Amino acid sequence: MTAAENALSSLPAEIVVCDQDIVSRYIADFRHLYIGRAAAVIRPRTVAEVQLVVRTLAAKGVPIVPQGGNTSYCTAATPNSDGTELVISLEKLNNVREIDVGNLSMTVDAGCILSDLHEVAGNCDLMLPLSLGSQQSCQIGGNVSTNAGGINVVKYGMARELVLGLEVVLPDGSLLTDLNPLRKNNSGYDVKQLFIGGEGTLGIITAASLKLARKPRTTVTAFLAISDIAELSTLLDRAQRFTGDAVTSFEYISNSSLNLLLGRRTSLRHPLEQTSDHYVLLEAATSSHILDLQGAVDALLEEAMGEGMITDGAIAANEEQRNHFWHLRENIPEGEVLSGGSVKHDVSVRTSRLAAFIKQASGIVQSNSPNAILSVYGHVGDGNVHFNVVPPGDAIPADFKTKFEETVSPLIYSLAAEMGGSFSAEYGIGRVKLNLLDLYGDPGKVALMKKIKMAIDPLGSMNPGKVVTP
Repeated sequence: MTAAENALSSLPAEIVVCDQDIVSRYIADFRHLYIGRAAAVIRPRTVAEVQLVVRTLAAKGVPIVPQGGNTSYCTAATPNSDGTELVISLEKLNNVREIDVGNLSMTVDAGCILSDLHEVAGNCDLMLPLSLGSQQSCQIGGNVSTNAGGINVVKYGMARELVLGLEVVLPDGSLLTDLNPLRKNNSGYDVKQLFIGGEGTLGIITAASLKLARKPRTTVTAFLAISDIAELSTLLDRAQRFTGDAVTSFEYISNSSLNLLLGRRTSLRHPLEQTSDHYVLLEAATSSHILDLQGAVDALLEEAMGEGMITDGAIAANEEQRNHFWHLRENIPEGEVLSGGSVKHDVSVRTSRLAAFIKQASGIVQSNSPNAILSVYGHVGDGNVHFNVVPPGDAIPADFKTKFEETVSPLIYSLAAEMGGSFSAEYGIGRVKLNLLDLYGDPGKVALMKKIKMAIDPLGSMNPGKVVTP
């Protein structure tokens, strides 16, 4: 009997799933880049059961892979291929524990689906600002564990800025309870920060207290063609000034990215009459019933078009048109997948340097792989660009991607580093970016991360092989 099988025999049978047809859904990563093995998936229903599972597996020497919605792009929630690890899914922990409308906060179990929390907050005339393309399936515990970003970072920040408190089961099965949703609590180390972005390597998040915001009364959404990518930071600055910092999203979309989607999804229509090499999806929102946000955006566009900064644009006249604009932005990855997939670079630089990075990185690709198709888009408001490269039509996708990642991707990451940027803006490290962390991470920070890992998880049993090398 293996250590995993021995541990499973000590757990309540009703929380253990050994049927490999079911288990198979938990052992492949979101992009199917990596397929692991596991004897079972364990689905505890309470925090006490999570503690029991962790204590039992720790005593038997069985490594643990915590898993939320399994939407990680870096295989952070995928077990290894030797079958020695067991997956703990948090999907059964899905209760909303409290909504405090006056405090603008909610306390929820880790397994709650993000879109469900949007609905719960909306029923109280509030909103949870975290918004992602995978929100119909991702879970809030995973969002916090990976410090998820999304489309609203420019105003509300990443997941880290929305977390008021956490409840975490530690590697020895003990419980850290720090769920009090206080804005001010200056009582020593802010230890919850260790688990935000920790990708389950220091403990299992079982609940979170989160900041809410007032639901917008007015939302203005515009799809804009800009004359020059160099105008991005200027236009963002001007949009913030005109709207009084009401901009919630400022998304860049390259024409090549848009064409990949429109070429494969012929039912979709181009939102503008005039085409351009560069587009911006701008959204501003306010909870005030007095402020004239529409007038502010109209004035912005009038001035920018008068100067030639914007060459064409459309303001959503209704929710259907707004949804169409966002559908185009959020489904760009689908266009890449339908075109053979892409080599992904989740890069961030200062907002003021973003246009320069895109220009220089595009030159690197054109010099080294002139037939490759660029798909560049991202969250300009926070300096995050998804600089993706799609194989040319005559290439074998797998061969092209392997060669590109070996020869050209390092040049792109080096450029980001030279510009003071990051090789991982919002996807995290997981398993697939460990080498990049060793190459481009600050040595002092990496060394401290390893010391923290050793101090909290001395047996190395919590999501091994992710974020920090053994």
